Formats: sequence, structure tokens, C-alpha cells
Amino acid sequence: MRTPIIAGNWKMNKTAVAAVEFVREIRHELQNIKGIDRVVCPPFLAIPAVYEVLQATNIGVGAQNMYFAEKGAYTGEVAPDMLTPFCQYVILGHSERRALFGETDEGVNKKVHAALAHGLTPIICVGESLTQNEGGETQVFVSGQVKAALAGLTAEQTATCVIAYEPIWAIGTGKSASAAAAGSIIGLSVRGAVAEMFGEHTAQQVRIQYGGSVTEDNIADYMAHPDIDGALVGGASLKPSFVQLVQNAIVN
Repeated sequence: MRTPIIAGNWKMNKTAVAAVEFVREIRHELQNIKGIDRVVCPPFLAIPAVYEVLQATNIGVGAQNMYFAEKGAYTGEVAPDMLTPFCQYVILGHSERRALFGETDEGVNKKVHAALAHGLTPIICVGESLTQNEGGETQVFVSGQVKAALAGLTAEQTATCVIAYEPIWAIGTGKSASAAAAGSIIGLSVRGAVAEMFGEHTAQQVRIQYGGSVTEDNIADYMAHPDIDGALVGGASLKPSFVQLVQNAIVN
């Protein structure tokens, strides 16, 4: 059985002060939810403060990005071991990073290797554009992203990764893929790609999230699909109702 995982990607929202106030507001209720991994991913400058508030809980902390090099002349970047004192997870390859900051499949792969080498669990983002979706290119494109991100890993390393399928056209738009459609892509293109590379046993161990306009009202539909193991949540993770979203994600 795969343990479900809900991760909140706060993106460029909340100062360190606001982040601390927010996690103090939700931590007790969030802590009491059992049977599901809960993760918050604040902006870099808020991570240490959020960690201090949450370190006595079982709520995970993640970063939204990192660089693959351990140190050097990389102005503005954050190395893996700068995160490890505070984080257990790191989001890699988010479509906003790819589209706005020029991240490539090759770069994402290097980051995945670096994260695993430093004991961080990567949440690897994949997903197609609306044009690709309407053109029938989703399966090939998403499968290719998965294979590129996992290239050079062992089956054991891959089994510890989290993959988030986030169709680009559903991120922050209020539009979301149906649970059936998302589950089909996750099963065929994401889990299927892992199976091609590492075998069915490894594919069944990997946790795969859905992301894209997830709310407390629709999360239960996604979680009812056998191939969907959680969600990478954007805007809905910035509000106290995130607790209710996580609660609704538990399939009875």
C-alpha cells in the first residue's frame, strides 16, 4: 500500500512572518490527521522559520526548487545541503520553472540525482500544455518527461521518489482534469513509464500526485482513483481550509 501524500506549494507567497503565523494556525489540526503524509513548501526565506514551528510535529517541510551543484559561483541559487537541515522534500521541474526560467529535462534530472544524494525526496513535476493535450500528444510527452527525469537512477532510488502530474492548462486556472482523465494519464503515462524503465514492482511503489486547481471540494474524487496517491496543491494550500482538503483526501 502506498501512503498518500498531500503537498502544499506556496509559490511566491507569504513572508517569513506570515508563514509562521499560518503554520501555527493549522499545525494542530493538520498534525492530528492520520494515514496521509502532509507537506508544506514555503518560499526559501521562510523555510527555517516554518521548520522551527513544525519540527516537533510529523508535518513535512519542502523547498520549491534547488540547484544540483553543491557549491560554487551560482549567484542566487540554493544548494542541496543548504536545505537538508530544514527540509525532507524538494519540488523539482515545476512547469513554471520550465516555462519562466528555462529549466530543461536534463537539468531536472541532475537535480533529482542531487536531491537523492543528499537525502531529500524529490517531488518531480510533469505535465502537458493545452495545445499538446488537445493535439493528442499527452501520453508521449508526459512519458518522455518521466523517463528523462528518472534517467540514471536505480529502481530503489526511483521507488522513493514522488511524481506530480500537473497538466499545465489546469494550474491556477480554475480548470481541472477529471479524476478519470488524470488517473488514466497517471496510470498509462507516468506509472507506465516507470514500469517500462524499472519494472511493475517499482512502478507500484512510486507515489504519484495530481496537481492543477485542486480544492477541498474535488480532492476526494481524485483520491478515489486507484492510481492517484495524493495532490500537489497550489492556491488552496495558502488558506486554513487546506486542513479540510487534507482531511477530505482520506479515502475511507
